[in-house]
Amino acid sequence: MPTPTDPRPGRPGFLALELDGDGAHPAAWRKARHAPDELLNGARIRSTVLAAESAGFHVATFADGPLVGSLGAGGRDVAGRLNALQRAAFAGPVTTSIVLVPEVDTVYTEPFHIATQLASLDYVSGGRAGWLVAASGSAEEAAAVGRSFVEGAALAQEAAASVEVSRRLWDSWEDEAVIRDVPTGRYLDVDKLHYVDFETSADFAGPGYSVKGPSIIPRPLQGQLPVVARADLLPSDVDVVLVSAPTPSLLAEEVAEVRRAIDERGAVVGGGPAVVAELDVVLDSRGQRASARLAELDAFTPWSSSRARFVGTAAELADFLAELLAVADGVRLHPAVLDVELEELAQLVLPELRRRGVLKPVAQGGTFRELLGLERPLSRYASLGPAAGAAVVGSEN
Repeated sequence: MPTPTDPRPGRPGFLALELDGDGAHPAAWRKARHAPDELLNGARIRSTVLAAESAGFHVATFADGPLVGSLGAGGRDVAGRLNALQRAAFAGPVTTSIVLVPEVDTVYTEPFHIATQLASLDYVSGGRAGWLVAASGSAEEAAAVGRSFVEGAALAQEAAASVEVSRRLWDSWEDEAVIRDVPTGRYLDVDKLHYVDFETSADFAGPGYSVKGPSIIPRPLQGQLPVVARADLLPSDVDVVLVSAPTPSLLAEEVAEVRRAIDERGAVVGGGPAVVAELDVVLDSRGQRASARLAELDAFTPWSSSRARFVGTAAELADFLAELLAVADGVRLHPAVLDVELEELAQLVLPELRRRGVLKPVAQGGTFRELLGLERPLSRYASLGPAAGAAVVGSEN
């Protein structure tokens, strides 16, 4: 069990659930409670996100990136997923409280498109959007899009640049830029639109680029979407830091260490970024022990993961999460088999955590920033004069 080394008494946390595919285990599809051909359709997205919302999860995340099924390599599993942003956008209008956070790559996705698509997600979800930053180091992905291969420290450079471009573009429309003045026939106040004038530095490892702006979409409802990233990818300029550890027993210690590092950098502004622990979960279900379930799945395809893994009963998980939430602002759960683990979590784990008072209440119509305790920021350009000749266009080179 974790030992709270930096307790946060009286501060309830939040829970996020990864909704990718049939679960985090590569053989999860074999135990899913639906036909395989139902995985890649809207009905499946709707049912899983509504089940997570009904269970009381605060956040749903959507993994992305190419999947390599083991079938072609002599294995017995087939992998497949839909684009994360599209899944989140589909879920926006059918949900009312759960925050939607898709994973979006920063290396092989154009920053201007990232910013505008995420702003659109914020509108369609009513301010419940976030961005899970990813940076692909795959040579196969580079070849697929005709880009040079980026790896190592250059990945963090790509991610940081993309986040900075997006933040500037979200601010490039001031909040009162849309005026809809019928008598004068003006839809926009051009003085409230601004160029962002971003250009990568000379030491940028990947192909350099520039973004002129402004954005082609009004400022998001939240002003700035919360940015979520792994601690080893973006240690600063984020709103949520994801923390992993090799084992559950080390997770609380790692969370406390990351929090201390944030404090030492002097990065604490209004409490600093939220620190969220990552946890794989396998639970007892319908009379079958979690260890037996895991062994059965591993017999098809062994599960390799860098995250800590909890294997046990719902009651044991409730105890573990209660102690972990004493040091972490939140926990993101990766269920081995989504249909199976979500049932146990909804019926046994979340109700118990709410009974203990360790979870924040679910806010109908709330925003992601409100969940994190962040104020809505002013545009960085609000105090500046008009950009001469500014037009609603965007360009990248």
